[in-house]
Amino acid sequence: MTRIKYDIPAIVQGYAQGYFLMAAESGANLGWYSSRQRTLIPLDQRFRYPRSLRRALNQNRFSVRVDGAFQQVVDGCADRETTWISEELKAIYWELYRAGWAHSFETWQGDTLAGGILGIAIGGAFIGESMFYAIPEGSKVAMVKLVERLRSRQFVLFDAQMTNPHLERFGAYTIADEDYQTLLEQALKRQCSII
Repeated sequence: MTRIKYDIPAIVQGYAQGYFLMAAESGANLGWYSSRQRTLIPLDQRFRYPRSLRRALNQNRFSVRVDGAFQQVVDGCADRETTWISEELKAIYWELYRAGWAHSFETWQGDTLAGGILGIAIGGAFIGESMFYAIPEGSKVAMVKLVERLRSRQFVLFDAQMTNPHLERFGAYTIADEDYQTLLEQALKRQCSII
């Protein structure tokens, strides 16, 4: 099998300009997208999580790792009836990971992957691509622990791209693209690391 070479610097530049990659649900037509409104997960006091999650957090049922099972997290995120993560996009994520841009933030229960968040870190911006869980509460605990990590590492923004009721439970909010671009510009001036 021949591995396709991707222009990783150009892909990173696309994300740094506020675009994101998506494939059509059929798995074809991978392309760049942008939005008039962008959804952010707050990294300040606006971040919240469901009360029911406190118990799982207090019991320390999950441990956290970064990049411990990157490919498994990508596969978990793509394993849905309808998905925008095509085989080509999986290959791109792998190349971004190998180049140090893409990361998986994972929760584990013993030796079992419980859940994870897939994202791209550029400067002080974490661009969340997708999340999944294999054990109930696995992805929710990953969200809380990732926000704690991003705060402690001085990240400026956590971009969730598009909203949904699940993200709104964590305080996700939308901003106009113009405001997003201003925040993104500030974020790109930082040198932050998720690892």
